[in-house]
Amino acid sequence: MNLFDTTQLGLERAAAGAAQRQTALAGNIANANTPGYQRRDVDFHSALSAAMQDGRDAVANVSFATKTEPGQAMRADGNGVDIDVESANLASNALEYEALMSVARGRIDVLESAMGTR
Repeated sequence: MNLFDTTQLGLERAAAGAAQRQTALAGNIANANTPGYQRRDVDFHSALSAAMQDGRDAVANVSFATKTEPGQAMRADGNGVDIDVESANLASNALEYEALMSVARGRIDVLESAMGTR
């Protein structure tokens, strides 16, 4: 028997995806003045959604790819980063991560309470 259900695994994997996305978005901001730099992003929502439909093992083993978005050059030097958009994405992703952690922690608190360890 597994202590954690598919939902808990999904929350943990979503948090990992959000953390990977945060790294990619921070990298975009760090390279906002690098000529030729193309923005990167992680679409963990799609990968996790597909894994959730395939079951527990797929959720436990889902991985997320950091992808470059070519053709997004906005400046003459070929850089495709809009610092305002990246900052907004970074803040939104951070809020999503915080919400995921809060829900996951709440579910663990319920388990601990049921086991009498709280």
